[in-house]
Amino acid sequence: MKPRHNGLPADCRAISDVLGRVGDKWSVLVVTRLGDRPLRFNELRRSIGGISQRMLTLTLRGLERDGLVTRTVFPTIPPRVDYALTPLGRDLLTPVSALGAWAIRNQPKIARARDEFDGNCEARGKRPLRRDAVRTGLVQAASRT
Repeated sequence: MKPRHNGLPADCRAISDVLGRVGDKWSVLVVTRLGDRPLRFNELRRSIGGISQRMLTLTLRGLERDGLVTRTVFPTIPPRVDYALTPLGRDLLTPVSALGAWAIRNQPKIARARDEFDGNCEARGKRPLRRDAVRTGLVQAASRT
């Protein structure tokens, strides 16, 4: 008889939900940028290259909903809004920073491994995976020219 893991699917869903929030690239960047001090929306947007106003708004709302970021409105004209990490967000800053440092430190090794993998695929007559294959379900790219 197989052992039953009644709590496993719910646990997996909970973990996946949290990792989905804290693991997406915009959330990671927002958390790291707010690690030094509170920032206003436009300061934050300027410090994160390539993020749209809408994406930053959605990311901040999600982080606020999850208790990682606070939004403080100051009654000035025009209104001033600051975003800051909560204690929970500060706690997240440590592993996120460690992961970022690991990624920077190991990016050349990963690039070499990808090139080697792609070369082996081509040598066997198979098309290499696209760079975004993980997100798209391992879709293969067209042959290189």
